[in-house]
Formats: sequence, C-alpha cells, structure tokens
Amino acid sequence: MDGTMKLLQIVAPGQVKWRDVPIPQAGAGEALVKVLGVTTCPHWDLHLMDGVPMFVGAELAYPYTPGQPGHEAMGEVVELGPGITSLAVGTRVAAWRDPGHQRQGCYAQYVPFRTENLIEIPPTLEPQAICPLELAMCVQVSFDQLIRLDAPQGRSIGVSGLGPAGLVAVQMARSYGARQVVGIDPLPARRELAAQLGADVVLAPDAQAFPPGRQSTVALDTAIDCTGVKASIEFLMDRTRGAVAIFGVLREQVLFGPQHWSGGFALLGYGSHNRLAAERALQLVLKGQLDLRPLVTHSLPLSRYREGVELLRSKTAVKVCFLPWDQTA
Repeated sequence: MDGTMKLLQIVAPGQVKWRDVPIPQAGAGEALVKVLGVTTCPHWDLHLMDGVPMFVGAELAYPYTPGQPGHEAMGEVVELGPGITSLAVGTRVAAWRDPGHQRQGCYAQYVPFRTENLIEIPPTLEPQAICPLELAMCVQVSFDQLIRLDAPQGRSIGVSGLGPAGLVAVQMARSYGARQVVGIDPLPARRELAAQLGADVVLAPDAQAFPPGRQSTVALDTAIDCTGVKASIEFLMDRTRGAVAIFGVLREQVLFGPQHWSGGFALLGYGSHNRLAAERALQLVLKGQLDLRPLVTHSLPLSRYREGVELLRSKTAVKVCFLPWDQTA
C-alpha cells in the first residue's frame, strides 16, 4: 500500500511522539493488518514509560522500537505477502502472540505480522471484546499446567492479583469447573469486579482474614499468582495444599520452606506460549465463558496514549483500548 500512517513511538522515558510514517508493506510470510484496536499490557506500558526494564537484567534503549509495546491487537488484513494462502484480504484477525520487541509494534494504524502470529476471528467481535486475546492465551498456558495436575476441576482455586490477568484467571477457573474461586487483591474495586466475573469469595491479602495453614478447612486446593510479587506468592504458598502456578513476571527469590515440603506441594513456573492455548482461549470467548470486555475499562484515541498510561498508573483503568483511527482530540 502507498501513503502514510500514524504511529506512536516512545522516544524517551515519559516522552512519546505521534508520527507520520510510510505505510509498511507485507513481506514474505506476512500480512499487513489495519489495526482497529489495541489494548494496553499495563506492566509493559508503565515500565517503558518509566524507563525501567520489564525483566531483571534487561536493558532499555531509546528511542524505543516504533509502535511498541503495543501487541494486544485486532484488525483487518489489507495486504498479503508473497505466497500467503492461509489468510485472505478482508479477514478479521487478532494477534495471539507478541512478535517480539525488535519489530514494529501495534501502536499504529497499520502493522505487518507474521501470519503464524495471527488467528482468524468473527467479524462481529468489537475490539474491546477480543484485543486482550494474547493475554488470555498467556493465562491459558498456566491453566494448561494446572489441568495436567488434575486441577482446577472440582477444586478450590485462589487467584492472587485481580488485574487483567487475574480477571481472566477467575473466569477460566470457573469455566474449567472449579468448585470455588477465591479472588485476592488489596483494591476493593478489583475485588468487586472479580466477584461480578465469577469469584465466589473475594478477600484482601490479610493474614487475619485468611490465616495461614495448608491443611486448614479454608485452605485452597490450588492457586495462581498473577502478580509476580514475592509477598503474594508466599501468601498463596502458605494457604494452598496442592500447587501454586506463578503467572506474574517473577523478579525476586521466593522462599520454599519446611512448611511447604510435605503433602506433595508444587510450585510451578511459567510455560511456553503456543497457538493451541490461543485457540482454547478463543473458544472460551466464542462460547461466552470468557468475557474480555470488562477488562477494558476505558477506550481512547491512540493519540491520547499518555492519558491512558496515567489511568493505568493510578489504577483507575484496568486496561485501556486505544483506537488508532479515532482522531478525537
């Protein structure tokens, strides 16, 4: 395609530019996607805007890759690279896998994607209902690990951290047959939203309200941590009989002590992104068992990116959906 498009670039910590650049072309193995919506990945957005590496030991260089860290996107295929037969022009697609931060990201009006990173979606799905599919795929990876351990079917499952991933996890636990879903978060508004999405019990991470004890009558059968925070993980470990899956990005050492040694307790790290997990998550969406729309509490033009990041920082927003073609000031 000829012409120019709008694209966002983080040029320095706290500084962004809304630029006019040439529309990229679809190369070999690629489809060019007209981006109709892209949701925030709050940790990525906040870390990059603050100049802090997302992962321990990583380094950041600015200006950052144009269009990044946008990756939770949906849109319409407008051009196909040579030899592509798996998709057609006009097909609606969602990104199920982050293509990496060395490629142009989705904070743009058009983005080229490797076709294996795209999944076809019904044309009726609005951006807010499907953009977070990549996040849902990630959470599904952790649930696949728990399912291999015969959980959460018929079990009591705890979810710590009721941000976007935790709210997905609450719904997945319910859809996969959990007997009881316990949501844990310090913010009352997040606990209330989790209750609306299927949590049977919502609690603050309070040792008095939920005393430690892996064999107590209120202990969890299994749990998933969506924070990556040492205190959150150890809170679950001290109250879970079976397994704790760590979904959140881990940045600290976690203490596994004598109190966790007995009873077959397992602490699970994260698995690998895969298309099958994305397909399972998409089926949950299409069956109405996973509703991604409540995660998207705000929708803004992409030109108001800084405003969206501040909504995340204050925890006013759970996720923000940016609309690249909305030019509202």
